[in-house]
Amino acid sequence: MTEGQVQTVMLRHARVQLALHELRPSTGKAHALLLLHGLGERSPSAIPADVASWPGAVWALDFTGHGESSIPSGGGYTCELLMADADTALASIGPATIHGRGLGGYVGLLLAGARASEVRGVIIDDGNGMQGGGTEPGSQTLHGIGRGSVYAKATPDPFAIMELSEDIRPLDYAARYARLAVEGSPLDTPVAVVSVARPPWLVGLLREYGVVETRTLDALRMFSSR
Repeated sequence: MTEGQVQTVMLRHARVQLALHELRPSTGKAHALLLLHGLGERSPSAIPADVASWPGAVWALDFTGHGESSIPSGGGYTCELLMADADTALASIGPATIHGRGLGGYVGLLLAGARASEVRGVIIDDGNGMQGGGTEPGSQTLHGIGRGSVYAKATPDPFAIMELSEDIRPLDYAARYARLAVEGSPLDTPVAVVSVARPPWLVGLLREYGVVETRTLDALRMFSSR
Protein backbone atom coordinates (compact mmCIF):
# COMPACT_ATOMS: atom_id res chain seq x y z
CA MET A 1 0.00 0.00 0.00
CA THR A 2 1.25 3.50 -0.86
CA GLU A 3 0.51 6.70 1.04
CA GLY A 4 -2.87 8.07 0.02
CA GLN A 5 -4.47 4.63 -0.04
CA VAL A 6 -6.30 3.70 3.16
CA GLN A 7 -6.44 0.11 4.28
CA THR A 8 -8.97 -0.75 6.99
CA VAL A 9 -8.49 -3.63 9.41
CA MET A 10 -11.49 -4.84 11.41
CA LEU A 11 -10.65 -5.86 14.98
CA ARG A 12 -12.86 -7.71 17.44
CA HIS A 13 -13.44 -6.12 20.85
CA ALA A 14 -16.02 -8.12 22.80
CA ARG A 15 -19.14 -7.92 20.60
CA VAL A 16 -17.99 -4.88 18.66
CA GLN A 17 -16.11 -4.72 15.38
CA LEU A 18 -13.57 -1.89 15.46
CA ALA A 19 -12.37 -0.16 12.29
CA LEU A 20 -8.64 0.56 12.37
CA HIS A 21 -7.43 2.56 9.37
CA GLU A 22 -3.86 2.53 8.08
CA LEU A 23 -3.29 6.03 6.68
CA ARG A 24 0.42 5.44 6.06
CA PRO A 25 2.33 2.14 6.07
CA SER A 26 5.46 1.63 8.12
CA THR A 27 8.56 3.41 6.86
CA GLY A 28 10.98 1.77 9.28
CA LYS A 29 11.96 5.22 10.56
CA ALA A 30 9.86 5.32 13.72
CA HIS A 31 7.17 3.48 15.64
CA ALA A 32 3.54 4.08 14.73
CA LEU A 33 1.34 7.09 15.45
CA LEU A 34 -2.24 6.24 16.51
CA LEU A 35 -4.90 8.91 15.97
CA LEU A 36 -7.92 9.00 18.30
CA HIS A 37 -10.81 11.24 17.24
CA GLY A 38 -13.17 13.45 19.23
CA LEU A 39 -16.70 12.74 20.44
CA GLY A 40 -19.18 12.19 17.63
CA GLU A 41 -16.44 12.26 15.01
CA ARG A 42 -14.69 9.59 12.97
CA SER A 43 -11.16 8.87 11.78
CA PRO A 44 -9.82 11.16 9.05
CA SER A 45 -9.58 9.75 5.53
CA ALA A 46 -6.08 11.18 5.13
CA ILE A 47 -3.27 12.20 7.46
CA PRO A 48 -4.12 15.59 9.02
CA ALA A 49 -1.69 18.35 8.11
CA ASP A 50 -0.67 19.02 11.70
CA VAL A 51 0.68 15.47 12.16
CA ALA A 52 1.93 14.89 8.60
CA SER A 53 5.55 15.28 9.74
CA TRP A 54 5.38 12.00 11.68
CA PRO A 55 8.11 9.80 10.13
CA GLY A 56 6.53 6.39 10.72
CA ALA A 57 3.27 4.57 10.11
CA VAL A 58 0.04 6.43 10.88
CA TRP A 59 -3.09 4.58 12.03
CA ALA A 60 -6.51 5.94 13.02
CA LEU A 61 -9.14 4.18 15.12
CA ASP A 62 -12.91 4.58 15.00
CA PHE A 63 -14.18 4.20 18.56
CA THR A 64 -17.15 1.96 19.33
CA GLY A 65 -20.31 3.58 17.92
CA HIS A 66 -18.33 5.89 15.64
CA GLY A 67 -17.26 5.86 12.02
CA GLU A 68 -17.07 2.38 10.53
CA SER A 69 -17.02 0.59 13.90
CA SER A 70 -20.17 -1.21 14.97
CA ILE A 71 -22.78 -0.06 17.48
CA PRO A 72 -23.58 -1.99 20.67
CA SER A 73 -27.19 -2.47 21.73
CA GLY A 74 -28.48 -0.05 24.34
CA GLY A 75 -25.49 2.19 24.89
CA GLY A 76 -23.31 1.73 27.97
CA TYR A 77 -20.48 4.01 26.83
CA THR A 78 -17.65 5.03 29.14
CA CYS A 79 -14.19 6.42 28.52
CA GLU A 80 -12.80 3.21 29.99
CA LEU A 81 -14.64 1.25 27.28
CA LEU A 82 -13.02 3.46 24.64
CA MET A 83 -9.66 2.97 26.33
CA ALA A 84 -10.16 -0.77 25.81
CA ASP A 85 -10.93 -0.01 22.15
CA ALA A 86 -7.62 1.81 21.83
CA ASP A 87 -5.83 -0.98 23.71
CA THR A 88 -7.18 -3.46 21.15
CA ALA A 89 -5.73 -1.29 18.38
CA LEU A 90 -2.42 -1.00 20.22
CA ALA A 91 -2.19 -4.78 20.54
CA SER A 92 -2.56 -4.97 16.76
CA ILE A 93 -0.02 -2.33 15.68
CA GLY A 94 2.52 -2.54 18.51
CA PRO A 95 4.10 0.32 20.50
CA ALA A 96 2.80 3.69 19.36
CA THR A 97 2.57 7.36 20.14
CA ILE A 98 -1.02 8.55 20.54
CA HIS A 99 -2.42 11.80 19.19
CA GLY A 100 -5.88 12.34 20.63
CA ARG A 101 -8.33 15.13 19.88
CA GLY A 102 -10.85 16.10 22.57
CA LEU A 103 -12.35 12.91 23.94
CA GLY A 104 -9.57 10.99 22.17
CA GLY A 105 -6.98 12.96 24.12
CA TYR A 106 -8.55 11.98 27.44
CA VAL A 107 -8.84 8.34 26.34
CA GLY A 108 -5.21 8.48 25.20
CA LEU A 109 -4.17 9.65 28.66
CA LEU A 110 -5.95 6.70 30.26
CA LEU A 111 -4.23 4.27 27.91
CA ALA A 112 -0.85 5.91 28.51
CA GLY A 113 -1.26 5.07 32.19
CA ALA A 114 -2.69 1.60 31.67
CA ARG A 115 -0.15 0.55 29.01
CA ALA A 116 2.78 2.76 29.93
CA SER A 117 5.44 0.54 28.39
CA GLU A 118 3.60 0.35 25.03
CA VAL A 119 2.47 3.97 24.66
CA ARG A 120 5.44 6.05 23.52
CA GLY A 121 3.93 9.35 24.54
CA VAL A 122 0.44 10.83 24.28
CA ILE A 123 -0.41 14.18 22.69
CA ILE A 124 -3.61 15.82 23.97
CA ASP A 125 -5.13 18.18 21.39
CA ASP A 126 -8.33 20.20 21.04
CA GLY A 127 -11.51 18.50 19.88
CA ASN A 128 -15.08 17.52 20.70
CA GLY A 129 -15.65 16.01 24.12
CA MET A 130 -12.66 17.62 25.80
CA GLN A 131 -14.74 18.99 28.68
CA GLY A 132 -16.73 15.87 29.54
CA GLY A 133 -19.27 16.16 32.33
CA GLY A 134 -17.10 18.12 34.73
CA THR A 135 -15.12 16.99 37.75
CA GLU A 136 -18.02 16.05 40.04
CA PRO A 137 -21.43 14.42 39.58
CA GLY A 138 -24.28 16.87 39.07
CA SER A 139 -28.04 16.53 39.23
CA GLN A 140 -29.34 13.43 37.51
CA THR A 141 -30.78 14.13 34.08
CA LEU A 142 -33.17 11.88 32.19
CA HIS A 143 -32.70 11.95 28.43
CA GLY A 144 -34.98 10.85 25.66
CA ILE A 145 -33.69 9.54 22.35
CA GLY A 146 -36.12 9.41 19.45
CA ARG A 147 -37.18 5.98 18.28
CA GLY A 148 -35.96 6.69 14.74
CA SER A 149 -32.42 7.55 15.88
CA VAL A 150 -32.18 4.43 18.05
CA TYR A 151 -33.13 2.05 15.28
CA ALA A 152 -31.32 3.77 12.41
CA LYS A 153 -28.04 2.13 13.51
CA ALA A 154 -26.01 4.91 11.92
CA THR A 155 -22.90 6.35 13.50
CA PRO A 156 -22.30 8.29 15.59
CA ASP A 157 -24.54 6.43 18.00
CA PRO A 158 -26.78 8.95 19.85
CA PHE A 159 -26.23 6.97 23.05
CA ALA A 160 -22.48 7.62 22.69
CA ILE A 161 -23.04 11.37 22.35
CA MET A 162 -25.39 11.45 25.33
CA GLU A 163 -23.39 9.27 27.71
CA LEU A 164 -19.84 10.36 26.90
CA SER A 165 -20.67 14.07 27.00
CA GLU A 166 -21.58 13.56 30.68
CA ASP A 167 -18.56 11.44 31.60
CA ILE A 168 -17.21 12.62 34.97
CA ARG A 169 -13.49 13.43 35.09
CA PRO A 170 -12.28 13.86 38.67
CA LEU A 171 -9.01 15.74 38.99
CA ASP A 172 -7.28 13.03 41.00
CA TYR A 173 -8.42 10.35 38.55
CA ALA A 174 -6.78 11.99 35.53
CA ALA A 175 -3.68 12.79 37.60
CA ARG A 176 -3.38 9.16 38.69
CA TYR A 177 -3.16 7.97 35.09
CA ALA A 178 -0.48 10.57 34.37
CA ARG A 179 1.52 9.25 37.34
CA LEU A 180 1.12 5.67 36.12
CA ALA A 181 2.39 6.77 32.72
CA VAL A 182 5.45 8.39 34.29
CA GLU A 183 6.15 5.35 36.48
CA GLY A 184 6.04 2.83 33.66
CA SER A 185 7.09 4.76 30.57
CA PRO A 186 10.61 4.74 29.13
CA LEU A 187 10.09 8.49 28.53
CA ASP A 188 10.79 11.24 31.07
CA THR A 189 7.84 13.29 29.78
CA PRO A 190 5.22 10.89 28.39
CA VAL A 191 2.32 13.37 28.27
CA ALA A 192 2.28 16.43 25.99
CA VAL A 193 -0.55 18.98 26.07
CA VAL A 194 -0.93 21.03 22.87
CA SER A 195 -4.57 22.05 23.21
CA VAL A 196 -5.86 25.59 23.72
CA ALA A 197 -8.86 24.39 25.75
CA ARG A 198 -8.24 24.04 29.47
CA PRO A 199 -11.02 22.11 31.23
CA PRO A 200 -10.40 21.62 34.97
CA TRP A 201 -9.04 18.06 34.62
CA LEU A 202 -6.44 19.30 32.15
CA VAL A 203 -5.45 22.28 34.30
CA GLY A 204 -4.79 19.84 37.14
CA LEU A 205 -2.92 17.50 34.83
CA LEU A 206 -0.45 20.22 33.86
CA ARG A 207 0.73 20.36 37.48
CA GLU A 208 1.93 16.76 37.34
CA TYR A 209 5.54 15.70 36.82
CA GLY A 210 6.09 14.29 33.34
CA VAL A 211 3.42 16.45 31.69
CA VAL A 212 4.66 19.16 29.34
CA GLU A 213 2.85 21.99 27.57
CA THR A 214 4.19 22.39 24.03
CA ARG A 215 3.33 22.61 20.32
CA THR A 216 2.19 19.69 18.18
CA LEU A 217 5.27 19.75 15.94
CA ASP A 218 7.62 19.76 18.91
CA ALA A 219 5.70 16.92 20.59
CA LEU A 220 5.89 14.83 17.40
CA ARG A 221 9.64 15.41 17.19
CA MET A 222 10.13 14.53 20.84
CA PHE A 223 8.18 11.29 20.73
CA SER A 224 9.32 10.08 17.29
CA SER A 225 12.94 10.10 18.43
CA ARG A 226 12.28 7.79 21.41
